[in-house]
Amino acid sequence: MDVLVYIFIGYLVYRFLFKKKDDKNSQRTVATSKPKSQSVRQGLSVNVKTSSISSSSSDDDELATFTISYGYEEEESNNKTPARWIKSGDKIVIAGVEITGGNFYFGGKLKAFSQEDSYYMRNSTEASLIDNSLKIQLEDHSFTDESLNYWPKFISISPRCRGAYINWLASERNTPETPLGYVFIYFYGLERRIVVEAVKGNVSKTEYQDIFAEVTRLRSIYGSSRSFRNYSYRLLEFMCIHEPDLVSMDSELQASPDSLLFRVNLARTVLEGSEIPAELALEWIRNTQEYSLRTPARRCSLEFAELFKAKYIEKFGEGILVKPNKTKLRIGYHSASSTLSGISLDKEDLPDPSILKGPVKKLIVIADQCTDALEGYSRYLGKKDTDKNDIAAILLLPDELINDVNCPQLIGLREWAEDVIQNHKGIVEFKDFWKHTENSLPEKINKKEVELIQSLTDKAGFGMAPDNRYHHAKPSVDGKIVLFHDGHGEYFQPSSMFNETGMVLRLGSMVAAIDSNIDDREVEILHNLIDHDTKLSPVEKRSLHAYLNWRLNSPSNMTGLKARLEKLASNEKASISRILVSVALADGTIDPREIKQLEKLYTVLGLNKAMVTSDIHSITSAPVQQPKSPADKVEKYETAGFKLDDEILSIHQAATNDVQNMLGAIFSEDEESEHEPLEVAVQSNAIEGLDDKHLELFAYLKVKEKWPRSEVAEFCQSLGLMVDGALEAINDWSFDKVDAPVFDDDDDIYVDQEIVLELEG
Repeated sequence: MDVLVYIFIGYLVYRFLFKKKDDKNSQRTVATSKPKSQSVRQGLSVNVKTSSISSSSSDDDELATFTISYGYEEEESNNKTPARWIKSGDKIVIAGVEITGGNFYFGGKLKAFSQEDSYYMRNSTEASLIDNSLKIQLEDHSFTDESLNYWPKFISISPRCRGAYINWLASERNTPETPLGYVFIYFYGLERRIVVEAVKGNVSKTEYQDIFAEVTRLRSIYGSSRSFRNYSYRLLEFMCIHEPDLVSMDSELQASPDSLLFRVNLARTVLEGSEIPAELALEWIRNTQEYSLRTPARRCSLEFAELFKAKYIEKFGEGILVKPNKTKLRIGYHSASSTLSGISLDKEDLPDPSILKGPVKKLIVIADQCTDALEGYSRYLGKKDTDKNDIAAILLLPDELINDVNCPQLIGLREWAEDVIQNHKGIVEFKDFWKHTENSLPEKINKKEVELIQSLTDKAGFGMAPDNRYHHAKPSVDGKIVLFHDGHGEYFQPSSMFNETGMVLRLGSMVAAIDSNIDDREVEILHNLIDHDTKLSPVEKRSLHAYLNWRLNSPSNMTGLKARLEKLASNEKASISRILVSVALADGTIDPREIKQLEKLYTVLGLNKAMVTSDIHSITSAPVQQPKSPADKVEKYETAGFKLDDEILSIHQAATNDVQNMLGAIFSEDEESEHEPLEVAVQSNAIEGLDDKHLELFAYLKVKEKWPRSEVAEFCQSLGLMVDGALEAINDWSFDKVDAPVFDDDDDIYVDQEIVLELEG
């Protein structure tokens, strides 16, 4: 006992001596700033409040109390009225505002719902519940403040936000600029009505369909929000799965990743023993984890879908057959509302074939083919100031996707070209042809213009001379072109004979045109060179006839010929010279200007120009039987034509492979073939134009094709960058370098690896 007394006395002395010092420090506090909550659905906002820490209490000394809440604290409600559902069309007045649109819960008591028990859910109020006993201060429905956070609840938003929400409910609910938090609070009520009450059988068929229509309407207005677009799609999917006979999904709606409806439809199809139809196969390739759609498939999603289905049907007919697997399908619903959780809908005993890899491998082959076919079209649309309705865009579509509906311009072009070919021998001014591209006439024809007119003629189903791919010449803005039926075809490859004959036609047309009066007999001889050559295919003959007509109607010169012709062997030069003299003599006379031109050509061939006179004399002095009748006259010209063919054949017989290649090279390197330099995709310093932070972000992202947005946001935060702004800045840089964006910002961030390669040279 004495020991206890001494201890008590010692304690009193201690308290007396140190009381003053303790009093001075007894009011120590720790202040923390309150973080601002987000007004858009970008992340969870958690407010942390720290209580004062007092040393005057022996039990709580040096302890802190933390209060964690979601957004603002919930206002205390004394309303004990059970909540009821206000149907669309029911009139109700809240805070003096009359509302007739309905579709919300109203009252004082409605707890959160979960199929899995938790403390939070047991003690939380339904997020969408409108409690008119809470403070409400009317505001325009555009008003917002910090209380409208990521997971807004009517009970926890500010009185002014409640008033703004009430006014929005009283409106048509169709203003795109409405703060998204109000739309989500409204959506939470629709969501609960379906996943809780409808599943219990408490919702009529008519109301079920009305809610489906309402969610679809909201999605059309507020679907620009990635978050709302995905959550609303999942609810629509849930409704289709729960009541497939009542509602169905619009095929034009863009599915969210990992579609529930797709997995159910696939499971049902497989269980029935039916083939996988094209539409379902398309959804499979879009949802599988084994394949990631590349940029063309995402940017041109509608075109990809149409092409994929066409190729799938071509390959598999009614579809591939998949056997049911043992893994069972589990349907879990991820709610938008924080007061709904643990929702599942396992109504049927279904397999889960979506996890099978074998069928997906077959689909990947088709998807890659479609993606490759859409590459050029996608690259065009990736450029600034372009549109899918541009004629240049349409012409880049695969043939399977081009028709008179999406490209009516081709109808008018075909009719116009047919008239030109029938009535004008195919000869037309280039500027008249260019009008059909729907672009302004360029000052000069460069690579871009050449590719456009080639694509236009190919898709329209006719050919054009000169065609830079085969005639190695291009038209001029103020010159002419020649159109011809059928064109060259997709797999046309010109032969060496085609190139050699083209070179001779070029030289011959120069001789024929030198006196400014092209005689029909000169033209006939040149055309006979084409017609009587059995080594030329029908396509080659049509092309060369058009090329010759273009040459005869276009100015020409010797540019680029001299250095190549002088490399020919003497026997080839002599044979070519005789052909040129025969062309000059075809009209029965020879003009001094023709002699001058022949002398120039002889000089270019490396022959003595004095030989022109002797060659003329040699040919004209050959005995020729005079025709006795018009028929004999025709025979004479045909014989002359065959004689020229013999000259060509003599060249071929004497020439080695090297000489044949040389003739082809002469033709291919036309003076008109002034190819534009290849576009340099990247300057020597590819990183020029990016600061260090954006360069680091680019280097980080380029290593793989697909990134979760959250991961990109985290890395951007470490660099002090905003995601959207940083991606836009790098895409602008990419546009400057290669005229296309490198990043595609969707639900995830996609990296175009082909653009990465171009940017890095």
